[in-house]
Amino acid sequence: MLEGTAEDTATRVFADHRELLFSVVYNLLGSVADTEDVLQDTWLAWASRNGAEDAEEIENPRAYLVRIAVNTALARQALISRRRETYVGPWLPEPLVSHADAGESVERTEAVSMALLVVLETLTPLERAVFVLHEVFGYPHTEIAPILDRSPSAVRQLAHRAREHVHARRPRYQADPKVQRQVTERFLQAALGGDLESLLEMLAPDVTMWRDGGGLPGTMLRPVHGRDRVARVIVGTTKRHRPENLGIRYRTVNGDPSAVLFDDDAPFAVMVLDLAPEGDRIRGVYAVANPDKLARIEDE
Repeated sequence: MLEGTAEDTATRVFADHRELLFSVVYNLLGSVADTEDVLQDTWLAWASRNGAEDAEEIENPRAYLVRIAVNTALARQALISRRRETYVGPWLPEPLVSHADAGESVERTEAVSMALLVVLETLTPLERAVFVLHEVFGYPHTEIAPILDRSPSAVRQLAHRAREHVHARRPRYQADPKVQRQVTERFLQAALGGDLESLLEMLAPDVTMWRDGGGLPGTMLRPVHGRDRVARVIVGTTKRHRPENLGIRYRTVNGDPSAVLFDDDAPFAVMVLDLAPEGDRIRGVYAVANPDKLARIEDE
């Protein structure tokens, strides 16, 4: 147990940095549950370090906490990889849902977009850590090096490979929030109405659809590619699995105006669209229907 002022100070410092630590680790793992576990381990290490009688004062608590959190997350990757090997169908990140009005000016960061997180899954753990710390949080290579126990030149090489890999699969682009909200509304109207012609008009020729059902009946076993196939899968899936008491709430999901579908008061699915840079065509459809990943969503 920490005592008196030392305990209070350690708790306050950790609380001051918790939001940053959550954001960094979530971007590394894509899972809220795993992120919370990592933060718990980080807190225990931090509390233990500050509770030691002979502990020296830490000059830069922020750097110290980030290093613990990042390395704890990297150590957890082996467990996560084994878990993914038995996962049925496409795996999507656990959506972060906020109640901000999509019509307002919402602070959006590509760091947590569903589309980018899917691309980050294709990086090695070290490449992903370097990309997230450098491209997302602005850490210079010289600060990343001690976090990962690598030389600055090794970090620069990791950063170069990661950046090329990511930008080849997802060029930098951020859709206008109002346009994305409008397209999402039109998309759901067409999908729920079984309007195949309208869906074909909205989808880009090279569109890809991911549906994470967590192994439930109707789970898509792999992503679907191409406008015609995606449109027909959407119409067929909606026809077979639409709840009787379907409700739609427009929310901000991972920074993007999106939709949360409810069956009565229970979340049924999260729908996130990724728009093509050249207009309002849809190049990515991300549907999270795994109940375990929707458990934290409330109907407010």
